[in-house]
Amino acid sequence: MFVLPAIDIYGGKAVRLLKGNYSTAEQVAASPYEAAQRFAEAGATQMHMVDLDGAKDAKLVNADLIADVARTSGLTVEVGGGIRDMKAVEYYLSHGINRVILGSAAVKNQQLVIDAVKEYGGKIVVGIDAKDGMVRAEGWLDNSDIHYIELAKRMEDVGVRTIVFTDIDQDGTLAGPNLKQLDDLVNNVSCNIIASGGVAVLKDIINLSELNVYGAICGKAIYSGTLDLKQAIAMARKI
Repeated sequence: MFVLPAIDIYGGKAVRLLKGNYSTAEQVAASPYEAAQRFAEAGATQMHMVDLDGAKDAKLVNADLIADVARTSGLTVEVGGGIRDMKAVEYYLSHGINRVILGSAAVKNQQLVIDAVKEYGGKIVVGIDAKDGMVRAEGWLDNSDIHYIELAKRMEDVGVRTIVFTDIDQDGTLAGPNLKQLDDLVNNVSCNIIASGGVAVLKDIINLSELNVYGAICGKAIYSGTLDLKQAIAMARKI
Protein backbone atom coordinates (compact mmCIF):
# COMPACT_ATOMS: atom_id res chain seq x y z
CA MET A 1 0.00 0.00 0.00
CA PHE A 2 1.16 3.52 -0.80
CA VAL A 3 0.89 6.56 1.46
CA LEU A 4 0.16 9.74 -0.49
CA PRO A 5 0.67 12.97 1.44
CA ALA A 6 -1.66 15.70 0.23
CA ILE A 7 -1.43 19.35 -0.70
CA ASP A 8 -4.70 21.17 -1.25
CA ILE A 9 -4.23 24.57 -2.89
CA TYR A 10 -6.62 27.48 -2.34
CA GLY A 11 -5.66 30.99 -3.35
CA GLY A 12 -2.15 29.78 -4.11
CA LYS A 13 -1.65 28.54 -0.54
CA ALA A 14 -1.42 25.06 0.96
CA VAL A 15 -4.54 24.65 3.10
CA ARG A 16 -6.80 22.07 4.69
CA LEU A 17 -10.58 22.15 4.89
CA LEU A 18 -12.92 20.56 7.41
CA LYS A 19 -15.55 18.34 5.75
CA GLY A 20 -15.08 20.20 2.48
CA ASN A 21 -16.24 23.54 3.89
CA TYR A 22 -14.30 26.30 2.13
CA SER A 23 -14.91 28.72 4.99
CA THR A 24 -12.74 26.50 7.21
CA ALA A 25 -9.64 26.85 5.01
CA GLU A 26 -6.52 26.94 7.18
CA GLN A 27 -3.01 27.46 5.85
CA VAL A 28 -0.87 24.48 6.85
CA ALA A 29 2.53 25.18 5.32
CA ALA A 30 4.68 28.17 4.42
CA SER A 31 4.18 27.27 0.76
CA PRO A 32 3.19 24.28 -1.39
CA TYR A 33 6.89 23.95 -2.31
CA GLU A 34 7.91 23.68 1.33
CA ALA A 35 5.24 21.05 2.00
CA ALA A 36 6.34 18.96 -0.99
CA GLN A 37 9.98 19.18 0.09
CA ARG A 38 9.06 17.88 3.55
CA PHE A 39 7.19 14.97 1.98
CA ALA A 40 10.17 14.02 -0.17
CA GLU A 41 12.54 14.24 2.80
CA ALA A 42 10.25 11.88 4.75
CA GLY A 43 10.60 9.27 2.01
CA ALA A 44 7.39 9.81 0.05
CA THR A 45 7.44 8.71 -3.58
CA GLN A 46 3.91 9.84 -4.46
CA MET A 47 1.87 12.95 -3.72
CA HIS A 48 -1.77 13.94 -4.06
CA MET A 49 -2.63 17.52 -5.03
CA VAL A 50 -5.95 19.30 -5.38
CA ASP A 51 -6.80 22.66 -6.94
CA LEU A 52 -9.60 23.71 -4.58
CA ASP A 53 -10.25 26.91 -6.51
CA GLY A 54 -10.51 24.83 -9.66
CA ALA A 55 -12.90 22.37 -8.05
CA LYS A 56 -15.18 25.20 -6.97
CA ASP A 57 -14.97 27.23 -10.20
CA ALA A 58 -15.04 24.24 -12.61
CA LYS A 59 -11.85 25.30 -14.40
CA LEU A 60 -8.08 25.19 -13.95
CA VAL A 61 -7.02 27.95 -11.56
CA ASN A 62 -3.77 26.90 -9.88
CA ALA A 63 -2.55 24.58 -12.66
CA ASP A 64 0.73 26.38 -13.36
CA LEU A 65 1.62 26.43 -9.67
CA ILE A 66 0.70 22.76 -9.22
CA ALA A 67 2.76 21.70 -12.23
CA ASP A 68 5.77 23.63 -10.95
CA VAL A 69 5.49 22.20 -7.42
CA ALA A 70 5.25 18.71 -8.91
CA ARG A 71 8.28 19.32 -11.13
CA THR A 72 10.48 20.60 -8.33
CA SER A 73 9.39 17.89 -5.88
CA GLY A 74 10.61 14.97 -7.99
CA LEU A 75 7.60 12.94 -6.75
CA THR A 76 5.01 10.98 -8.69
CA VAL A 77 2.00 13.30 -8.55
CA GLU A 78 -1.73 12.90 -9.07
CA VAL A 79 -3.90 16.01 -9.42
CA GLY A 80 -7.61 16.74 -9.15
CA GLY A 81 -9.80 19.83 -9.12
CA GLY A 82 -11.35 21.73 -12.01
CA ILE A 83 -10.49 19.20 -14.72
CA ARG A 84 -13.54 19.31 -16.95
CA ASP A 85 -12.29 18.71 -20.50
CA MET A 86 -9.57 16.96 -22.50
CA LYS A 87 -7.61 20.20 -22.80
CA ALA A 88 -7.20 20.29 -19.01
CA VAL A 89 -6.26 16.60 -18.92
CA GLU A 90 -3.68 17.14 -21.64
CA TYR A 91 -2.26 20.21 -19.90
CA TYR A 92 -1.43 18.32 -16.73
CA LEU A 93 -0.13 15.18 -18.41
CA SER A 94 2.12 17.25 -20.67
CA HIS A 95 3.47 19.20 -17.70
CA GLY A 96 4.87 16.37 -15.62
CA ILE A 97 1.77 15.19 -13.77
CA ASN A 98 1.55 11.40 -13.63
CA ARG A 99 -2.17 10.86 -12.96
CA VAL A 100 -5.18 13.11 -13.49
CA ILE A 101 -8.24 12.78 -11.29
CA LEU A 102 -11.66 13.32 -12.85
CA GLY A 103 -14.23 13.99 -10.15
CA SER A 104 -17.25 16.09 -11.10
CA ALA A 105 -16.74 15.07 -14.73
CA ALA A 106 -17.41 11.45 -13.78
CA VAL A 107 -20.85 12.51 -12.56
CA LYS A 108 -21.75 15.06 -15.21
CA ASN A 109 -19.77 14.10 -18.30
CA GLN A 110 -19.11 10.37 -18.51
CA GLN A 111 -18.05 10.73 -22.15
CA LEU A 112 -15.02 12.71 -21.00
CA VAL A 113 -14.00 9.80 -18.77
CA ILE A 114 -14.46 7.37 -21.66
CA ASP A 115 -12.40 9.53 -24.03
CA ALA A 116 -9.68 10.19 -21.47
CA VAL A 117 -9.32 6.52 -20.52
CA LYS A 118 -9.17 5.56 -24.19
CA GLU A 119 -6.39 8.07 -24.77
CA TYR A 120 -4.40 7.81 -21.54
CA GLY A 121 -5.36 4.53 -19.86
CA GLY A 122 -4.10 4.19 -16.30
CA LYS A 123 -3.12 7.84 -16.08
CA ILE A 124 -6.79 8.63 -15.60
CA VAL A 125 -8.16 8.28 -12.06
CA VAL A 126 -11.74 8.91 -10.98
CA GLY A 127 -12.43 10.71 -7.72
CA ILE A 128 -15.64 9.74 -5.98
CA ASP A 129 -16.62 12.04 -3.12
CA ALA A 130 -19.64 11.01 -1.07
CA LYS A 131 -21.74 12.27 1.81
CA ASP A 132 -24.04 9.74 3.45
CA GLY A 133 -23.14 7.41 0.59
CA MET A 134 -24.36 9.77 -2.12
CA VAL A 135 -21.95 11.35 -4.59
CA ARG A 136 -21.25 15.08 -4.53
CA ALA A 137 -19.64 17.23 -7.22
CA GLU A 138 -18.33 20.73 -7.96
CA GLY A 139 -16.03 20.99 -4.97
CA TRP A 140 -18.54 19.01 -2.88
CA LEU A 141 -21.10 21.79 -3.25
CA ASP A 142 -23.53 19.94 -5.55
CA ASN A 143 -25.60 16.92 -4.54
CA SER A 144 -26.39 14.04 -6.89
CA ASP A 145 -28.74 11.08 -6.84
CA ILE A 146 -25.97 8.53 -7.51
CA HIS A 147 -24.77 6.12 -4.84
CA TYR A 148 -20.99 5.85 -4.65
CA ILE A 149 -20.97 2.11 -5.38
CA GLU A 150 -23.12 2.61 -8.47
CA LEU A 151 -20.80 5.31 -9.81
CA ALA A 152 -17.76 3.14 -9.11
CA LYS A 153 -19.30 0.28 -11.10
CA ARG A 154 -20.04 2.62 -14.01
CA MET A 155 -16.45 3.82 -13.98
CA GLU A 156 -15.12 0.27 -13.85
CA ASP A 157 -17.28 -0.58 -16.86
CA VAL A 158 -15.68 2.16 -18.97
CA GLY A 159 -12.14 1.06 -18.12
CA VAL A 160 -11.16 3.14 -15.09
CA ARG A 161 -8.47 1.30 -13.12
CA THR A 162 -8.07 3.54 -10.06
CA ILE A 163 -10.60 5.34 -7.85
CA VAL A 164 -9.94 7.86 -5.10
CA PHE A 165 -12.78 7.59 -2.60
CA THR A 166 -13.48 10.33 -0.08
CA ASP A 167 -16.08 10.23 2.65
CA ILE A 168 -16.75 13.95 3.04
CA ASP A 169 -17.96 13.58 6.62
CA GLN A 170 -14.56 12.18 7.61
CA ASP A 171 -12.37 14.58 5.64
CA GLY A 172 -10.24 16.79 7.84
CA THR A 173 -11.74 15.38 11.05
CA LEU A 174 -8.90 13.05 12.15
CA ALA A 175 -11.69 10.66 13.17
CA GLY A 176 -10.47 7.69 11.14
CA PRO A 177 -11.46 6.52 7.64
CA ASN A 178 -14.92 5.16 6.87
CA LEU A 179 -13.80 1.53 6.84
CA LYS A 180 -17.29 0.16 6.17
CA GLN A 181 -17.78 2.17 2.99
CA LEU A 182 -14.24 1.42 1.82
CA ASP A 183 -14.68 -2.30 2.46
CA ASP A 184 -17.92 -2.29 0.46
CA LEU A 185 -16.19 -0.47 -2.38
CA VAL A 186 -13.19 -2.82 -2.47
CA ASN A 187 -15.54 -5.80 -2.58
CA ASN A 188 -17.78 -4.42 -5.33
CA VAL A 189 -15.24 -3.32 -7.94
CA SER A 190 -11.88 -4.56 -9.16
CA CYS A 191 -10.35 -1.06 -9.40
CA ASN A 192 -7.44 0.04 -7.25
CA ILE A 193 -8.96 2.04 -4.37
CA ILE A 194 -7.19 5.01 -2.81
CA ALA A 195 -8.74 6.01 0.52
CA SER A 196 -9.09 9.67 1.42
CA GLY A 197 -10.48 11.32 4.52
CA GLY A 198 -10.09 10.77 8.23
CA VAL A 199 -6.63 9.20 8.47
CA ALA A 200 -5.16 10.31 11.79
CA VAL A 201 -2.73 7.75 13.26
CA LEU A 202 -0.65 4.71 12.31
CA LYS A 203 -3.50 2.37 13.29
CA ASP A 204 -5.54 3.87 10.46
CA ILE A 205 -2.80 2.89 8.00
CA ILE A 206 -2.89 -0.67 9.36
CA ASN A 207 -6.69 -0.79 9.17
CA LEU A 208 -6.67 0.38 5.57
CA SER A 209 -4.01 -2.13 4.58
CA GLU A 210 -6.19 -4.92 5.96
CA LEU A 211 -8.91 -3.84 3.51
CA ASN A 212 -6.45 -4.27 0.63
CA VAL A 213 -6.76 -0.68 -0.53
CA TYR A 214 -4.13 0.51 -2.98
CA GLY A 215 -3.25 3.74 -1.21
CA ALA A 216 -4.07 6.14 1.61
CA ILE A 217 -4.13 9.91 1.25
CA CYS A 218 -2.97 11.75 4.36
CA GLY A 219 -3.32 15.48 4.83
CA LYS A 220 -4.33 17.10 8.08
CA ALA A 221 -2.80 14.32 10.20
CA ILE A 222 0.65 15.09 8.78
CA TYR A 223 0.33 18.83 9.22
CA SER A 224 -1.11 18.58 12.74
CA GLY A 225 1.50 16.04 13.83
CA THR A 226 -0.79 13.14 14.79
CA LEU A 227 0.78 11.05 12.03
CA ASP A 228 4.50 10.87 11.34
CA LEU A 229 4.80 10.60 7.56
CA LYS A 230 8.12 8.77 7.65
CA GLN A 231 6.69 6.16 10.04
CA ALA A 232 3.50 5.83 8.01
CA ILE A 233 5.44 5.20 4.80
CA ALA A 234 7.64 2.61 6.52
CA MET A 235 4.58 0.90 8.01
CA ALA A 236 2.80 0.77 4.65
CA ARG A 237 5.85 -0.75 2.96
CA LYS A 238 6.31 -3.30 5.74
CA ILE A 239 2.71 -4.42 5.54
